[in-house]
Amino acid sequence: MTAAHADQVLAIYRLGIDEGNATFETAAPDWEHFDAVRLPGHRHLALDDAGRVLGWVAAVPVSDRCAYAGVVEHSVYVHPAARGRGVGAALLARLVASTEAAGIWTIQSGVFPENTAGLALHRAAGFRVVGTRERIGRLHGVWRDVVLIERRSRTAGSS
Repeated sequence: MTAAHADQVLAIYRLGIDEGNATFETAAPDWEHFDAVRLPGHRHLALDDAGRVLGWVAAVPVSDRCAYAGVVEHSVYVHPAARGRGVGAALLARLVASTEAAGIWTIQSGVFPENTAGLALHRAAGFRVVGTRERIGRLHGVWRDVVLIERRSRTAGSS
């Protein structure tokens, strides 16, 4: 994922924002901010045969404290026209592979409970529900719950 993909990546992000069940964000950031906060080794694209972005996954550190060095939070977004074709599953598999190789022991995220497709996608990729944070934030003036999910590494952090 590079600046060459910026317009398509941010367009897919905006589509997810506009649907209202993907994030508390109400606008996509500019590319410089997006690029600066996401870990370079843990952001991946799904491209079609013409090189168009079908979806993306990216991770950010959850904390700068050394105790949490192996914990990341991720986001995965798939263009609406590419959903139901295994794009999200492939992106999550790639994220799991890159984080396992880097010794990351936990991938986590928060998902709106209304995002049933997202929750099913993550469950199929080995994520588990940790719990629900009730009324954790407001989106367009409405309090929203967030389901906390995580995937623990099968190898990293075990010694």
